[in-house]
Amino acid sequence: MFIVCSNLSFSWSDDTPVFQDLSFTVGGGRTGLVAPNGAGKSTLLKLIAGEYRPGGGTVSVQGVLGYLPQNLPFAGGLTVAEVLGIAPVLRALEAVESGDASEEHFTAIGNDWDIEERTRAQLDRLGLGDVPFARRLHTLSGGQVVSLGLAAQLLKRPDVLLLDEPTNNLDLDARRKLYGVLEEWTGCLLLVSHDRALLDRMDRIAELDRGEIRFHGGNFTDYEQAVRAEREVAEKNVRNAEQEVKREKREMQQARERAARRASNAARNVKDAGLPKIVAGGLKRRAQESAGKADGTHAARVSDARARLDEASRALRDEQKIALELPGTNVPAGRMVFLGERMRIQRGDRTLFEGIDLAIRGPERIALTGPNGVGKSTLLRLIHGDLEPESGEVKRADGRIAYLSQRLDLLDLDRTVAENLAAFAPGMPQAQRMNLLARFLFRGSRAHLPAGVLSGGERLRATLACVLFAEPAPQLLLLDEPTNNLDLVSVGQLEGALNAYQGAFVVVSHDERFLAEVNVNRWLRLAGGRLRETGAPEVRNPGSAPA
Repeated sequence: MFIVCSNLSFSWSDDTPVFQDLSFTVGGGRTGLVAPNGAGKSTLLKLIAGEYRPGGGTVSVQGVLGYLPQNLPFAGGLTVAEVLGIAPVLRALEAVESGDASEEHFTAIGNDWDIEERTRAQLDRLGLGDVPFARRLHTLSGGQVVSLGLAAQLLKRPDVLLLDEPTNNLDLDARRKLYGVLEEWTGCLLLVSHDRALLDRMDRIAELDRGEIRFHGGNFTDYEQAVRAEREVAEKNVRNAEQEVKREKREMQQARERAARRASNAARNVKDAGLPKIVAGGLKRRAQESAGKADGTHAARVSDARARLDEASRALRDEQKIALELPGTNVPAGRMVFLGERMRIQRGDRTLFEGIDLAIRGPERIALTGPNGVGKSTLLRLIHGDLEPESGEVKRADGRIAYLSQRLDLLDLDRTVAENLAAFAPGMPQAQRMNLLARFLFRGSRAHLPAGVLSGGERLRATLACVLFAEPAPQLLLLDEPTNNLDLVSVGQLEGALNAYQGAFVVVSHDERFLAEVNVNRWLRLAGGRLRETGAPEVRNPGSAPA
């Protein structure tokens, strides 16, 4: 066993509990940790890494620990060598090679005479083989910084490796290199991710749910199948329990009606028999006691049946699915919604791309791929109209173009969810708006929360409601890395909304599973200043080698 947590408890400074008496162990192999946003996955990794102190219980880690947090604490002025932790050794090696035989240099080097070769090999495995050690961090892309942070942890030769959303900001090639590195991992890996392709490379899935952890053998696909099977059983148990409650209530009502008829008949019989009042009263009292006991027995049976229904309902998972119909977004097949010819965009002294052509027709579903930093987000802004090209021609159809940036910044954060929707769809009656928000899972008071307090998944749902039901409805939808920082439930909700959308969309994403689920039918790749059509990428099995 590499990680042991015993009776672990943790609360925030305002006494809001996160965990209470949580106990589990994680041994060798690759374990993927899944849970909705806000359940405490990142907090749990910080507790194991020692960044947070538990309020109760213990955390024990066996061996050398490596930890890659979701938000890397690196200053932009650091060099690659400093981030990797090898700068002192490199300086000592350089001094020795120049003839300085001071003892302090040999102490700094220790057994790391091959540090440069080892580091280069590690960087090369992660696609950073050509990055100079002296290069400053602020000149690297976000994906390169993440890969560099992982390389720094791997150079420690850890026995236990904690990774929090390691594929965020990685392009497709970098993701595949990461997959290959982790497939070779032989120690203890505990990983938090919403990347289903990565989770399908795990040996087991740990599910954090309602303050407890349950382990499922196999990868994420196996876990999903197990969850579906559990849900089918739970739904059957709920149906059976509901029928049992109805049956017991019906039998109790029938018993009461029979008792009332017997009492009425007995009263007539006593009157007809001319019995003394004291005898008649005793007979009536015994009849009432008998009826009361029978009623109590049936009431207890109803109560037991309701308890079984409650237990069955608690075992039923809330899938939180969004079901939509969006006929207003329909775009006739072949209708041109955007046309750009010979487009050129300059950023300072750098030309991002030039001479590119792009035609978008309804209702195409386009995936825009390419390495980090080539200008994919810039191209989306150009299509939307936020930017105009330095040269070339652009034509946009009269229909509305909606742009969801990575920041999800369309909402007024001071307004409630309902008020935001009213601003986007002022002609929609209030009752219809509230029904619509309920379909986006903003029910009751949730619809009146300020947008600024929403979680990432909630903000996505609110933004989708405003964008998809805006007046007029969008005919072209642009999405920039929409699954970044979303939990798996929220990703599924986004997939459902996009599959109901009937217009054209262009999506920038490195998540192959997501792109497959939203039925992308056209693939574009931006690289080297050129935009070209490609076929759908080959979907690799979890055990296959990276590209």
